[in-house]
Amino acid sequence: MIELLTVGLLTGFLSGFFGIGGGTILVPLLLMLGIDTKTAIGISVVQMVFGSIFGSYINHKKGTLDVAMITFIGLGGFVGASLSGFITAAFSNKTLEVFFLLFATFALVRLFMPVKEAAEPKEVKKSILFIIGIFIGMMSITIGVGGSIMLVPILVGFLHVELKRAISAGLFFVVFSSIAGLISHTLEGHVDFQRGIIIGIISLLGVYIGIHFKDKIEVTLQKKLIVIFYVFVVAYLMKRVFING
Repeated sequence: MIELLTVGLLTGFLSGFFGIGGGTILVPLLLMLGIDTKTAIGISVVQMVFGSIFGSYINHKKGTLDVAMITFIGLGGFVGASLSGFITAAFSNKTLEVFFLLFATFALVRLFMPVKEAAEPKEVKKSILFIIGIFIGMMSITIGVGGSIMLVPILVGFLHVELKRAISAGLFFVVFSSIAGLISHTLEGHVDFQRGIIIGIISLLGVYIGIHFKDKIEVTLQKKLIVIFYVFVVAYLMKRVFING
């Protein structure tokens, strides 16, 4: 119980402090505790349901959430994520860890890629938005991450959405994808609800604390710390995949 509370609090804190999805933090932490990869992914999906709904509520209260904009991408994410449990079940734990390593490496590299904002939003067919949502929902929930880290660059770079609105939309997308993913992973027996709910609830407190501390440090220091965090995650996963394996 103490381990679960600590992991949940730390996951929420780092998520709020760095502004990143809880799955990126939680899955490696659970692997370190010796939890099976597929079970770790299932627990992460439970935490994402709590975190995304809580965060989207806060964004809605602040007026930064554009529900209409994300609806079709979100519905696509729901469809794509509904397949995630079956896809996860089809791969070995080692293969899933390789996928997560590739994702963490992408997240690290993306920190050094500036996101350029355009002046005017771009109109895109709803069918295209739906297809984008399917792809991101399927790929991300399969390894237990929310997908916002993939969606935000698309919204900003290609659809010309303002960055703050894109971040809020990315989190709201996770509401759709995580709920569908929870159903799919439950059907495959990947979800430990007892541990998932404990971690999910306590992580909300961590998010609140993390956001509070985030506002008290300089952006440059925050970026250095998140780079260190991702380097640690990538190094740990490389050790699991290439040395321990």
